[in-house]
This record gives sequence, structure tokens and C-alpha cells, in this order.
Amino acid sequence: MENEKQILTVSELTKEIRKTLEETFEQVSVIGEISNFKSHISGHWYLSLKDADAVINCTMWKGFNQYVFFTPQDGMKIIVNGKLTVYPPRGSYQLDIRSMKPAGLGELQEAFEKLKQKLEAEGLFDEKFKKPIPVFPGKIGIVTAIDGAAFKDLISVAKRRFPLVEIIIAPARVQGSGAAESIVNSIRILNEYPGINVIIVARGGGSIEDLWAFNEEIVARAVFKSKVPIISGVGHEVDFTIADYVADLRAPTPSVAMEIAIPDINEIENFINEFLLKSTTNIETLLEERKEDVASFHKSYGFRLPMEKLNRNSQQVDSSIGRILQSIEKYSMIYDNKISLLSKSLESYDIQRVLKRGFVLVEQNSKFVTRASNFNKEKKAQLKFYDGEITTQ
Repeated sequence: MENEKQILTVSELTKEIRKTLEETFEQVSVIGEISNFKSHISGHWYLSLKDADAVINCTMWKGFNQYVFFTPQDGMKIIVNGKLTVYPPRGSYQLDIRSMKPAGLGELQEAFEKLKQKLEAEGLFDEKFKKPIPVFPGKIGIVTAIDGAAFKDLISVAKRRFPLVEIIIAPARVQGSGAAESIVNSIRILNEYPGINVIIVARGGGSIEDLWAFNEEIVARAVFKSKVPIISGVGHEVDFTIADYVADLRAPTPSVAMEIAIPDINEIENFINEFLLKSTTNIETLLEERKEDVASFHKSYGFRLPMEKLNRNSQQVDSSIGRILQSIEKYSMIYDNKISLLSKSLESYDIQRVLKRGFVLVEQNSKFVTRASNFNKEKKAQLKFYDGEITTQ
């Protein structure tokens, strides 16, 4: 009977183990190498931590991994804090991670070099893919944190150098968890905004951890795929990120990025003034030289000869015009005489002139009677005299 009390179900045993483990290892720090890392669609992370002799399964829920500033990669050595838990369906224990950080700067640097080599092999750094930066941009897009010093520097430089430019701001997180996704989203927004000529992706200086968002693969690929040229201005002059290598142009600081993107209005004004001054002087000099050339040509024999020929031809033209006018006058007189004769002939046939001489027109049935045989004595007739008409009975 005593032995029967010691018999436990699987669930009961697992529950006891779970209680013992979770109470004993409620807070532990573990160092190990990442393997089999997987970011689930739910946002949770699943991975294994291993060393030379052992492996432990790990989970990191979305509520905690959103505070991790880097994307874990297989082979990276990390330090995690969490607690041991038991997963009853499989009867296995796992480490429930609450925080994660690289085991040292060397881990981040190694991850940086691995990604750099990968993207370089794919051609993302090739010069042939670099888009030219426009000389006079009308609209500039900015991807940065609007509460940072970099943003103030960018706006200050724009106002000083080229106040005509229009600034379109797509605010983004530039440090910590979610920064990479925020930067990618802002680049996408500016690519969809109409009329933007160039994009500046920038942030101020900081440690490699602070700048790590610009070393993420998703940021590098977003910069590469951008249809609008991108200038990177991340950190200080000595800081290099993956985004710098992929960008169409790299600037050592955010301020220099804006200086590269826009012209200096003072330099433009000086250029225009100098150009106008030189142009005026050159035109005046050229006119004086050409004036002397014209005077020399005018005095030369070769120039006089055409003028003499022109004068002779002008005289010939005048003579021809005179002859033409004489011919016109002659023919005008001839046709005036002909017209006069024809006019007199027409007058002789004028019916009123005939009637005036004593003749009479006889009309019957609206027709003139020109022969006696055509006259009808039974019908009325109209007799038209010069001074009036009479109707017969």
C-alpha cells in the first residue's frame, strides 16, 4: 500500500520537475553560441544555445525580444538572462529568455564582417548600381529621428546653404529594438512620395551598438532597392556601417550629407555675378574687335567692287522700270481709245435714244411686236413712246 502512494502520473512528475526547476533556476545568466535561430511569424524567437558539450533550447517572446537592438544570427556568441521552464507536451526543459546581448564587441564585429562579405558577393556594393546624385534637387527626403541632434544639423545646413529646397521628413527610430524596421518603412514611404530627388539616411555618432540598426540586412536591402538615390550620413567620420557601403553616396556626418545633397546659394550667386561680369567684358571686347574688322572690310577694294556692281545694277533696274512705265502709258492710251469707241457704239443702240428720235415700241402679251404680220388686232397693245405709254382698245 505504501508503494502505491509513491506512484506518480507523467503529468504529476512533470509538474514536480517543473516546480523544482523554475524555483531553483528562476533567474540565470547563460553564455553560448546561437544555432537554429528562427523568427516566427507571431514575432516570437526560437533558438538553441550551445557550447562544446551541451545544447539547450530557448524561447524569447515578442514582448521581450522587441528590446533587443540586433538581429541574432547563427554562430553569434551571446549572453542571455532568463529562467528555466518545462514544456509538458514534450517533457523537455527550455530557457525562457528575458534579455539578450552580444558576448562582446567582437561578436558584433564578426556579424558585421559576415554580412558585409555576403552582400559584397551579391554585388550590392558595386559602383555600377550607384545612382547619380542630382545637382539641384527640388525635394529632399530625410530618414532620421526628429528629436536627435542630426535632424537639427540637417535642417540648419539646408536653411543656410539652399533655403529653396523642400524637405520631406519620414521620422524613424535609429537606435535600439525595432529601429531597423522603422528605417526600412521610412525609406519605403519616401520612395512612394511624389517628386523626391534624393534621400538622406542619417543619425549622430555612437557606439557600435547604437549604430547597429544601420548594419542590419533588411536596412541594407531597402537602401539598395530604393529607386531614389540615397546618401548615408551615419555617425562620425570614422564610423562605417553596412548602409554606408550600399548607399549611392556616403557622407562622414549628417551635416556633410546635406552639404553634398544641395548646392550653396552664395556660391551660385557669386558664379552668376562673375559670369555676368566676364560675359559683359567679353562681349564689349568682341564688339570692338568686330567693329574694326567691319571698318577694314568696308575700306578694302574687294568690298568696294561689289558696291560698284550693285550701283550699276541699280541704275539698270531704274532704266528698266522707266521703259516699263512708258509701255504701260502707251498701251493705256490705246485701250482708252478703244473703250471710247465701244462706248459710243453702245450708246447708238440705247433704246431711249431710239425712242427719242420718234420711234415707238409695240408690245402684246408681254412681247415686242417686230412685224406687222405678228400684230393681233383683236387684242390690246401697249405703245411705248419716249415720253410715256399708251394702251390701245
